[in-house]
Amino acid sequence: MTMPANTKPRILCVGALTMDTIFRMDTLPPGPGKFIPQEAVEIAAGMASSQAATVARLGGSASLWASAGLDHIGDRVVAELAEEGVDCTFVRRIQGARSAFSSIFVDRSGERMIVPFYDKTLLSAPEQIPPIEDGAFDVVMTDVRWPLAAATALRAAREAGIHGVLDADVAPLETLERLLPFASHIVASEPAAEIITGETDIERAVIALAARYRGFVAVTGGSKGCYWSGGEAGIVHHMPAFAVDAVDTLAAGDVFHGAFALALAEGHGMEEIMRFASAAAAIKCTRFGGRAGAPTRNEVEHLLFNS
Repeated sequence: MTMPANTKPRILCVGALTMDTIFRMDTLPPGPGKFIPQEAVEIAAGMASSQAATVARLGGSASLWASAGLDHIGDRVVAELAEEGVDCTFVRRIQGARSAFSSIFVDRSGERMIVPFYDKTLLSAPEQIPPIEDGAFDVVMTDVRWPLAAATALRAAREAGIHGVLDADVAPLETLERLLPFASHIVASEPAAEIITGETDIERAVIALAARYRGFVAVTGGSKGCYWSGGEAGIVHHMPAFAVDAVDTLAAGDVFHGAFALALAEGHGMEEIMRFASAAAAIKCTRFGGRAGAPTRNEVEHLLFNS
């Protein structure tokens, strides 16, 4: 699936911005003690930020609307994402707030343990909004980590007649139910779908979501693949996951969502979009370092061509 000629889709990603310290371990820490990692990296991340970096690496135009403190960590994460090609013009810097950070442990099978810190000041209501209603973006993509901005952005996208994609990950039910009605495209993680619908089966969760919310709904299930409905009553489509040897699943969902938003902006059919996003996430899982493992466009197209 190649990018349309002479176009560079514009994606606004809204939500989390953190400094992640990621430790690669043989096994996750079983309890108190001192544990020596095999490898460690520090990287600017967070759901929306990782999505934006993915979009940029895949050849799209990515902008980030997030919050950070006026501190050293904030300077570092903004500079690092800018080096990735992400437009950080809309990153709000707050005096007196601490920029978000987290410690993450990843074991040899790719599973992880995450300990994040978010200053509540970063989640306050936004004073300004990017020019969504002026047609500056082709797709608005939000996570659930800055709910007030996500709701504002999704409403503005709806009023502007453009796609508003919600990355519905684990969050309080109240937060999810506040955001879901505004999205034209809902892409939920399996745990979040269970929180929303009470269904433990992915297909039933998709059907339940489709019955509640108009438009497109999908649930990602890791190695189970992705399930979605385009609004047809009772009809669920499935995209199997690509078979890979997983090293690190951290940020695989973010890579999936970034690739999904980009392919959606490019106007591809949903089967192509889901396959493209699945391939991007699969490649990321083979690499340690969270969103640092996001693939290039050529790498995704190579996997698609050879699968």
